[in-house]
Amino acid sequence: MKPPLKKVSVVNAPVTASPFNEQIKVILEWASNHLSKVVCVANVHMVTEAHLNQDFSKVLRGADLVTPDGMPLVWMMRLLGTRNQDRVAGLDILLAICQAAPSTDISLFFVGSEAPILNQMRTRLNQEFPNLKIAGMEPLPFRPLTPAEDEALIQKINESGAGVVLVSLGCPKQERWMAEHKDKIHAVMIGLGGAFPVYAGIC
Repeated sequence: MKPPLKKVSVVNAPVTASPFNEQIKVILEWASNHLSKVVCVANVHMVTEAHLNQDFSKVLRGADLVTPDGMPLVWMMRLLGTRNQDRVAGLDILLAICQAAPSTDISLFFVGSEAPILNQMRTRLNQEFPNLKIAGMEPLPFRPLTPAEDEALIQKINESGAGVVLVSLGCPKQERWMAEHKDKIHAVMIGLGGAFPVYAGIC
């Protein structure tokens, strides 16, 4: 059994202390086994939100992986003793997984954002990663889903066979959504927020 991933407390937020490549490797291993895991991509805003909001702090503490997206977090981790820590940013995670997924037979499901952004992403993904398996793309309304809608979404994701679910609902909504769906969705859920429109070329 592998030892648990080391975490460093940054303003009371448990940030995973591990190099970029190692964190990607762990995500892919989980995805290959269809383990229900939560990956939060943390920047200063998220850490501050957790510091100010006890409920959200519990969400972050319950995550399986909390990557240091922003350089201020990386600098603080280095000061706290993790000298080789590098940035593990959302867009870089997206690209690394898209690059590695085809050779490991992992498919991706995209949740959230808006249909035009997802369509733009699909076009670019097909061009840059022609062997990538996109299991599905599902934009979500701004309102909360009804229980029936939520159950249908869970079923759709699980039946797609996706090993990774990439979520773009914004912080802290996407982190709460992933926490609520842990052990319901049989895949690694990663909150990517603004990485969707950036990759789509919208912003």
